[in-house]
Amino acid sequence: MDTGVIIAIVVGVLILLALLWFLGRKGRDRRHETRRVEAREIRREAEVSSAQADKTRAEADAQSAEARRQEALARERQASAEEQHREARERHIEAAEKDPDADPDEAAAEFDRRHAESTSGGSTTGEGSTTGATAAGATGPRDTGGSDQSVEHYERTSEPGVERERRFERDEDGEVVRDEQVEEPRRQ
Repeated sequence: MDTGVIIAIVVGVLILLALLWFLGRKGRDRRHETRRVEAREIRREAEVSSAQADKTRAEADAQSAEARRQEALARERQASAEEQHREARERHIEAAEKDPDADPDEAAAEFDRRHAESTSGGSTTGEGSTTGATAAGATGPRDTGGSDQSVEHYERTSEPGVERERRFERDEDGEVVRDEQVEEPRRQ
């Protein structure tokens, strides 16, 4: 064979090898770019998911804060109502002490009985509602002989799938002396 033909074959083979190498590199670069695009898409979806989780967490925190605020407001209103009740009771006793025909102990017992009757009615039930004597669930002072100033609270909540009842009692200093909670699955 002629030297020129051998050189042409070698150059042709080298060109063919260079072309295969170049095409292989182009294909690998294309695959890498496809993977980069997929990775960017996955990162974007992860960021959206993370942002949604942050938003949900913020909403839950806001709802929790609102619930705590409402609970504090209810406790404040309950304390105010109890103070007004005590003041009204003291005024009834004071009036009975000034009245020569009235007995202060009987006036106190009558006031306590009427107050207990007026706060024990009117309960309603609904999904996620609280039932009881008042929004805070107080049933008022119990008449246990005139000197006991304890207050018994009753609260009932009904949510999808569960019903809860809570009873607790406070002494005259406002300290909780009894606290019971019962939770039952809701009957359909």
